[in-house]
Amino acid sequence: MNTIFETIEEMAEVLPPMQALMGLDLGTKTIGVAVSDSFQSVATPLETVKRKKFGIDAARLIDIIDKRSIGAIILGLPRNMDGSEGPRCQSTRAFARNLAPLVVIPIGFWDERLSTVAAERALLEADTTRKRRAEVIDHVAASYILQGVLDRLGHIRSAQ
Repeated sequence: MNTIFETIEEMAEVLPPMQALMGLDLGTKTIGVAVSDSFQSVATPLETVKRKKFGIDAARLIDIIDKRSIGAIILGLPRNMDGSEGPRCQSTRAFARNLAPLVVIPIGFWDERLSTVAAERALLEADTTRKRRAEVIDHVAASYILQGVLDRLGHIRSAQ
């Protein structure tokens, strides 16, 4: 199966039922990781992986995939505000291409514009300290990305 999907609509057709999904917020120094429940309805921030080398980063993600029976991976695609794709999108797509041969689950993209802003706002509203915000912002942003996908999947399924 090992396929990269451009849209959630295409990916929805091959998603395994009753398996959690993983959302990733790729940064240059960290990878925010969030997971869903097996009903694919609620995203939960999980951890922030400090980036080292691709092989080490991938091994950590594969460990999470195996331990949590993840059925698909969603990568936040950091488009520019006008919708165009810059260098960060290219690096996210390259990460997906490099990860795809190592996993046997579908990989999809989700427009992540403003996910970090939303996560920061939520953490500020929760009166989180600056130090704690820095520690959790990436995996909270990943949960915003993943929740967007879960909500979209819910709409797709209810329309069928």
